[in-house]
Amino acid sequence: MSRATRKLLLPGAIISVIVALVLAAPILPLPDVRGMDVTNRFAGPSAGHWLGQDEFGRDVLARLIWGGRASLFIAVGSALAAAFIGTVLGLLGGYFRGAVEFLTVRASEVVLCLPPLLLALLVVTILGAGTWPLILALTILYTPNYARVVYAATLQIRALDFVTAQRAMGTHPLTILWRTILPNVTPPLLVQMSLVVASAMVIESGLSFLGLGVVPPTPSWGLMIRAARGAMEVAPLLLVWPSLALAGTILTFNLLCDRLQSALDPRHVTAGGALWLRRSPRRSGAAGVTGNHRAANPPLLEIRDLSISVEAGRQPLELVHDVSITLNPGETLALVGESGSGKTLTSLALMGLLPDMLGVSGGRMICAPRQGGRIDLAQLDEDGFRGLRGGEISMVFQDAAAALNPVLRIAEQLAEAIRARSDLRGPALHSRMVELLRQVGIPDPERRLAAYPHELSGGQRQRAMIAVAIANNPRLLIADEPTTALDPTIQAQILRLFQQLKRDTPEMGLIFVTHDLAVVAEIADRVAVMYAGEVVEQGPVAEVFARPRHPYTAALIASVPEGRAERLTAIPGTVPQPHAMPPGCRFAPRCTQTRPACSARAPEVSIPAGGRMTRCIRWKEVT
Repeated sequence: MSRATRKLLLPGAIISVIVALVLAAPILPLPDVRGMDVTNRFAGPSAGHWLGQDEFGRDVLARLIWGGRASLFIAVGSALAAAFIGTVLGLLGGYFRGAVEFLTVRASEVVLCLPPLLLALLVVTILGAGTWPLILALTILYTPNYARVVYAATLQIRALDFVTAQRAMGTHPLTILWRTILPNVTPPLLVQMSLVVASAMVIESGLSFLGLGVVPPTPSWGLMIRAARGAMEVAPLLLVWPSLALAGTILTFNLLCDRLQSALDPRHVTAGGALWLRRSPRRSGAAGVTGNHRAANPPLLEIRDLSISVEAGRQPLELVHDVSITLNPGETLALVGESGSGKTLTSLALMGLLPDMLGVSGGRMICAPRQGGRIDLAQLDEDGFRGLRGGEISMVFQDAAAALNPVLRIAEQLAEAIRARSDLRGPALHSRMVELLRQVGIPDPERRLAAYPHELSGGQRQRAMIAVAIANNPRLLIADEPTTALDPTIQAQILRLFQQLKRDTPEMGLIFVTHDLAVVAEIADRVAVMYAGEVVEQGPVAEVFARPRHPYTAALIASVPEGRAERLTAIPGTVPQPHAMPPGCRFAPRCTQTRPACSARAPEVSIPAGGRMTRCIRWKEVT
């Protein structure tokens, strides 16, 4: 038993006793809560009445237990109702943003403008006093609190890589909300729950004290405090018992929820995952779904004059400019360049995963799906991309630790990817998952299916991420620097894995995003060199590396040991910012071979013989 679990025992036991007492009130041997014995009013504790009798001679202990039943029912009921409604509003608003955010979170926040007690009084005044009007009033009062907490947590989590990976697999947004985001926003929800229950009990007691809550003769702690206030001089203990019950229950509930937060948070649990996720992996796994690859004469992907811009005031700011790339079936194309060159943005545009403020502002991205025809990815909306992700186009992200959901086992994440594109269930699904892990080189795949991402090594996590990406045999696989965070030995293993995948699926096209020229030489057929949002050179890897036709490509090769230069040379300066692009050639300020003509106008794309492409007016001299 972990330390976090042991801390739950005391508050959990106290709350269990309180709940058991109030639930068992009808069957306990208690006196009638409405039975009066006026001759013994204000009598002290006795063998027949352990806590004494009130101003009408009624048994205080019986009314205390039955009063807890009413108070807890109202507080917990309103807290759960508000939690459900507020969580739905917060998830939808935080994930979809825009008009959905306005209609959910922003609309609910109108309630926050009203004082809590006055709002509750308004509802009770309109609907009348009683248990259900009070629950409705408290639900309306606390729903915005939940919505704001869940909204803030959803905004934070939706930007993480493992949520983006779920979208890349083609998972439906509602499934992402339920399976991926909701488990990760639960810990702050528990804290909010404790606060709401405590506050609801106080407000219920206050309204009952004012005569606007629970209607007599039904007992509640607020009514007991109200009645005892008028008899403080005669029987002060009558005020002590309900006050102790109210304060003790609130404090214990707060303590329980505070410790539950630590116990249920998967980030704080290292032995087997969070409490609520410690279950045996479902033995549901999958017979292989083998795509019927057929030779395609047209290119697998044609990118023509692609531009990506960000909204920056009245004038959009262009981050990627006129990128043109062609990828044939079975070919591996490497996108190379420094950080900020536009490699990752281009690959994210192919998946429809650009950040909210960015969008395709020009050009086409023509894809050839399995079923035939041609699809312009630049014209697709989210529903259109969701139909292609996972099955036609898939992506391996740079940091597998961030791309894999930390609260789900590997089996669950693989199964989710497979079920998004097939109807496999049961033993067939399990077989497919074992086959995938074996295919990507994970030892003991049966055991690794039951592991959480944090229980795998860095190389195994990356292999598991690749297994998720190829689960449905995509025609186009995009790998965004998948070896960057790994040590050299593991990098070599991952590269060999990609080479083996290409041999196993000869019709699959691969776009490999990297800044490592040694990786390009080992894995790619063709290379596209990007600088400041433009493709400056493109061609077969061997020819580009042997005879570069752009100064930037030559400078990159000269700056790495693999370039075989007698002396390594650093490229001076930095990549220009999008809002401060130089006139003419964007590389001119850093180029050692620049001429006045280079800054006079933007260079035209030159396409020399042999399938080469360069964006340099002096490419013949450079060569």
